[in-house]
Amino acid sequence: MHRRQWLQSVLGVLALPAHAQSGPQPFAPVVPGHALRFPRDEGSHPQFRTEWWYVTGWLNEHRSALGFQVTFFRTRPHVDTGNPSRFDPRDILIAHAAVSEPAQGRLRHAQRVARVGFGLVDAGSGRMHVKLDDWRLETRGSAYAAQLASDALALELRFRPTQAPLLHGDGGYSRKGPEPRSASYYYSLPQLEVSGRVRAGERWIEGAGTAWLDHEWSSEYMAAEALGWDWTGINLYDGSALMAFRMRHRAGGSLWAAATLRTPDGGRSTFEPHAVHWAPARLWRSPRTGAAYPVAMQLTLGASTLALEPLMDDQENDTRLSTGAVYWEGAVRAVRDGRSIGRGYLELTGYAGALKM
Repeated sequence: MHRRQWLQSVLGVLALPAHAQSGPQPFAPVVPGHALRFPRDEGSHPQFRTEWWYVTGWLNEHRSALGFQVTFFRTRPHVDTGNPSRFDPRDILIAHAAVSEPAQGRLRHAQRVARVGFGLVDAGSGRMHVKLDDWRLETRGSAYAAQLASDALALELRFRPTQAPLLHGDGGYSRKGPEPRSASYYYSLPQLEVSGRVRAGERWIEGAGTAWLDHEWSSEYMAAEALGWDWTGINLYDGSALMAFRMRHRAGGSLWAAATLRTPDGGRSTFEPHAVHWAPARLWRSPRTGAAYPVAMQLTLGASTLALEPLMDDQENDTRLSTGAVYWEGAVRAVRDGRSIGRGYLELTGYAGALKM
């Protein structure tokens, strides 16, 4: 099969809703009451349709700041048919990487896609171990490491946990819509200490900073009424950690929202949909796709409001050759009363067209 035809077939599979698969319940459902266990749940959960490992962070914040993103997606195109062929695509891995260079006003990004198999592409169970040829995100001792390279960029980074996993929603059961089945199992590792080096073009940059790791798995993530989502993960300077998201309705406004806040003493608060409000503060229009993104946001949680301001405006990722999506994923600062209180990432999907999962 021609490479372009094969990519189109992969994207077609990704676009199918869970109910379009054969069989009454081909994939495992996400249900409340399931206890996440570590380190067992760091790895892959192949009985679920979709899964991703997301690392975002900042390097050299107080000098020449850089933002970076490393993402591995696993998707299962169909229920196990029992086909013994090693070429049967039981799972497909997709990887995205990006480096934001505000001094250059440039986002460098790369992407890959391949079926799992032959020892070259794999998402192992147990401890975190995801690889797509020479692109890897894995456990190394008591830390994690990312290593990948392309013509545009390269990353060799190590992440040391400083906090326990942060479970979202009800003990890791995170609702994504009005129907309970629209949900994921979801946890984060905030306040990761990151060190290593990044290559932007031909130039290697040594650095240290702070990162955030997300891990989610689901079989029915988005409700049919959802257009896309806005998400942020913020490492605050006082040691707190904040995750917030909203699913946007096709008709406008929010379909669902939630947030989790961990305080410096380890206390955890969750916010229900009525207490989470997103308001665009400034739009940026992509000169390539024409999509308009609210790259500056006002986020209100209960009685508290903070601003999210981008490290640079142009942090649009065009991943139509792997996931079929165009989205904005960028480094941001959290600001309150004109003072920076933290840094993290903001993700905006569904602005260049309805997201399909």
